Amino acid sequence: MTPAKYVQDKAAASGSSFYYAFLFLPAPKRAAITAFYAFCREVDDVVDDMVDPTVAHTKLAWWRTEVAKAYAGQASHPVMQALMPLTAEFGIEQRHLQAVIEGCQMDLEQTRYLDYAGLQRYCHLVAGEVGEVAARIFGQTQEQTTQYAHKLGQALQLTNIIRDVGEDALRGRIYLPVSELQQFDVKAHEILKRTYSDRFTALMQFQAQRAHGLYDEALALLPAQDRRAQKPGLMMASIYRALLREIERDNFQVLHQRISLTPLRKLWQAWKVQALGRL
Repeated sequence: MTPAKYVQDKAAASGSSFYYAFLFLPAPKRAAITAFYAFCREVDDVVDDMVDPTVAHTKLAWWRTEVAKAYAGQASHPVMQALMPLTAEFGIEQRHLQAVIEGCQMDLEQTRYLDYAGLQRYCHLVAGEVGEVAARIFGQTQEQTTQYAHKLGQALQLTNIIRDVGEDALRGRIYLPVSELQQFDVKAHEILKRTYSDRFTALMQFQAQRAHGLYDEALALLPAQDRRAQKPGLMMASIYRALLREIERDNFQVLHQRISLTPLRKLWQAWKVQALGRL
């Protein structure tokens, strides 16, 4: 299997909404974002598939070394072999990949966040840095587009956190800040036992309002000069915001299930941005 085929299969198999945004890109950009996304999946899977934390730490350490070697011209993993020929053209730097690994390292070492500032640091690493790379690949001419990308990455990550509260609880993780659990009088054991309450609903409404605010801030930051090139990111915003609204309509029943959009709805949201230019 060629490196290009490997990363294509990795991206497609994830079933992620990102895949639908990739479909509309020209071949070189699609190759770059697919390889980068496959890298993110590989590293993220180390944590998601973790059985033994020691093994997971070892694997992340291996990825740190592999990234450094790849940028020194010695890539061995098919993901890095697919990505490295494209890094110079699209400005993908070693620091971006190491930041993603650092974010996944946080998942191994931390299952709670005391406050929103701490959660923001995590979101910056696993989503903001990813957004920055994606914006470079899609094509940016304005420095402010990087700010937009980081803000959008944070909005997307918070939407993921809202959607995955129940799944994360099964792994013993609660990403919702402790200070905000206390603010709404929601006990950690209630989430871990997946117990609904009006207090939990109020907490989740607060999280959703924050996420909506971040989407609005991101869109306001995107310079008009780069809006056309950044359509794939806008597709992601459209898909994820539709998902967030679906979760709201379902009254945040996220503890016992994973609410999702059908592939057809994702494709519709992506096409709407591509063809009509609106979210």
